[in-house]
Amino acid sequence: MKLTTSKRKRFRVSNKLKKVASQGRLRLSISRSSKNISAQIIDDTNSRTLISASSVEKELKGNSKIKKTDLSKVVAEKLAKKAQEKNITKIYFDRGVYKYHGRIKIFAETLRKNGMEF
Repeated sequence: MKLTTSKRKRFRVSNKLKKVASQGRLRLSISRSSKNISAQIIDDTNSRTLISASSVEKELKGNSKIKKTDLSKVVAEKLAKKAQEKNITKIYFDRGVYKYHGRIKIFAETLRKNGMEF
C-alpha cells in the first residue's frame, strides 16, 4: 500500500517520538483544520487518550468572531488546565504533519507558559 506524503510525514514524526518515549512522559498529539484546532494527551503504553481539548466544544464554538490564533491560545490554556488537574506536566509534543510555525507554535508556547514541559 502506497502512503501519501502527509501520512508518511505523520508516521515519521510519531514513530520517532514513540521510540524515545519513556514511562514518565505522555504524547500530545495536535491536529488542525482551516478553522479549528484540537489536541489530545495520549498514553502510548496503554493506547489510551487521557485528556482532549478542541475548538469545536460547546463553550468555544459560540465565539465565531474570535481569530484562529487566539482560538489556539484558548484551547491550549484549556488543555493545560485539564492536565494540571490530573498532575500531568511532562509531555512529548507530536506536531504531526504540521510545521512548528503559526498556530502550532502559538499553541506550544501557550502550553509552556501554563506549566507544561516538553
